[in-house]
This record gives sequence, structure tokens and C-alpha cells, in this order.
Amino acid sequence: MPTTTETSGPHETEALAAQLARRLRPGDVVLVSGELGAGKTTFVRGACRALGVEGPVTSPTFTIARRYDGAVPISHLDLYRLGDLADEDPALLADELAEDRVAFVEWPEVGAPAGLDPGRVVARVLLEHRGGVLRRVRIDP
Repeated sequence: MPTTTETSGPHETEALAAQLARRLRPGDVVLVSGELGAGKTTFVRGACRALGVEGPVTSPTFTIARRYDGAVPISHLDLYRLGDLADEDPALLADELAEDRVAFVEWPEVGAPAGLDPGRVVARVLLEHRGGVLRRVRIDP
């Protein structure tokens, strides 16, 4: 059942993500959507912290993917700049979506990564601006 929560700053958004992260296992994929600046990377940062990542967690917009070492390997993908992936090599992001890691995919609506098994998607997250630092976060399991 979907849950919707209002957060009043980045720390609350990160804490909400940490709650989700505690349930994640290798092979799980979380799709994270929202407008530019809605807090997608903030959400992923909170999840990564809960999974044991200590270093910086930044947007992979220009690199497409970042990897983090935590309690489990983590991939953080940002599809914003990729456009339609339908014509891309299916192996392009295969390593990032491997079953030995947790993957967070920002901008999944731009194009689902080739080779992504929909059965591995354990949550869909939508972040919305509510003015200032306020966000509405909807999590669909």
C-alpha cells in the first residue's frame, strides 16, 4: 500500500529514505522520480547512509552512474541525460543493475534501463516540491 509523507527539510527526507533502505537486499531496485531539485539525490543519500555509505553521495547526472560501498554494493543511476534508452545496448547499465547490489534509479520515466527486470523493482518513490524545503514523498512498494 502506498504511503505519502510530508517532510520539512533534507534531514527528514533522508530519514524517510533510511526507513526504506533498512528493508533493501542485494538485487533490489528503487525507482526515484520528481522534478529537478525535488530531492531525489537527497533521498538516495539518506538510503545510502542507512546502508553504511560514509563518503559523499552526489548526483550522477553527468556520469550516469556512481557506485558506493556500504553494507551491500550500491549503484546510483541518473537517466536524465540519456533520453530514450530503447536503442541502447542492453548491456550498457547491466553492471549497475547486477543482482549483487542495490540500485537506485533517478528519472526512470526518461527510459527504463535496458535489461531491468521489472520484478526487481521493490519501490517507486515520487518527490514533489511543496514550497521552500517542504516535500511530499510518496512511496509505492
